Amino acid sequence: MLNRIGIIGGGQMAEALIKGFLDKEMFTPQNILVSEPLAERRQYLEEYYGVITTNLNSQITERNEIVILAVKPQVMASVLREIKDHINPQRHLIITIAAGLPLKFYEKRLPEGTPIVRVMLNTCALVHSSISALAGGSYASEEDIKLTEKIFSVVGEIIRVEEDLLDAVTALSGSGPAYVALFIEALIDAGLRCGLPRVIAEKLVFSTLEGTIKLAKLTQKNPYEIKSMVTSPGGTTISALEILYRKGFTGIVIEAIKEAWKRSQQIREDFYQE
Repeated sequence: MLNRIGIIGGGQMAEALIKGFLDKEMFTPQNILVSEPLAERRQYLEEYYGVITTNLNSQITERNEIVILAVKPQVMASVLREIKDHINPQRHLIITIAAGLPLKFYEKRLPEGTPIVRVMLNTCALVHSSISALAGGSYASEEDIKLTEKIFSVVGEIIRVEEDLLDAVTALSGSGPAYVALFIEALIDAGLRCGLPRVIAEKLVFSTLEGTIKLAKLTQKNPYEIKSMVTSPGGTTISALEILYRKGFTGIVIEAIKEAWKRSQQIREDFYQE
């Protein structure tokens, strides 16, 4: 069943998947068909990756059993209208990576019995380091879910969750690279403020982040334990932490992610109607 695959939408996430498929040799370029409305984007994907492209979404479902929906929630309803008559529930597996829209949104608009799996990944997929959370629809079998796991394993780790947790996944890990990038930027700027050359500040920050993550994974110590390992009475670390505590750093992070979580829920309300 993994002879070929179709992707509707040729944006950044689609490109990450294409790169993963080719790097892991899951599909050949000739067996990846991508629909994309922008001619310039189609040309880029064809020239850079060698995949086949089209501007007709219906061709994706006509030629492929596995179809990944990689378009924005705002246009999903129109895409589903376009492909609906070309979907056979006994033949197709539909996988969506759009944020916010629930499985019922797709089940309502596609032929009854169509197996659908919803996946939330992040931009770390571009370097095969995403964490993808997935939930299966009413008609998705265990085989469908395992197949989806296999497909998305090319861009990183996979976890299964209940669908009602996907908004939280979106807020935490889907948007997560932006939070981490902002923190990295702040650390580098702090190094500059203390007189370090940028090249040294960047090296120190990236190495420290990578080392801390590795330390946590290999020792299985929790964040509190790692923090305690670094924090000495009356030392530099506790002085810095005192400022973060006083300014409400932890509360700010929690509130920010809660806001992203609420926005993910709002997207569902904006674009999903029973």
